Amino acid sequence: MGEHSPSPTPERAIYGFVLYLGTYFGLGLYFIWACFPEEWLHSIGITYLPQRYWVLAGPIYLCVAFVFAVLFYIAYNFTITLPPDSINTITDIHARYIDDNTISVPLGSVPPLHDIPLSQVNRVLYKD
Repeated sequence: MGEHSPSPTPERAIYGFVLYLGTYFGLGLYFIWACFPEEWLHSIGITYLPQRYWVLAGPIYLCVAFVFAVLFYIAYNFTITLPPDSINTITDIHARYIDDNTISVPLGSVPPLHDIPLSQVNRVLYKD
């Protein structure tokens, strides 16, 4: 497996181009079905079509489903969020505390990533 790159590989470019063409082809078929009368479509041999009700109902159902999906996502995030008085909102098992005395960082370099203890944050913020 090579290095990950944001530029498309030839396979991804081909899939994207086919999806691009397929989208415009499907949109064109939708507009033909929605705009032309059924008699004209029957005269050119297209006889198996959904009801005209779905010309407007389909996109409306998709829009409403999208709104409900967004609302469900927000509600689900509210249900899995910890309450403000939980100790897990302050720290967890993945916290990395580094002692200031053991850090030997060369001059001009970036120190390693770590969590700041809550007592140190309170000292800086409230100067007690």
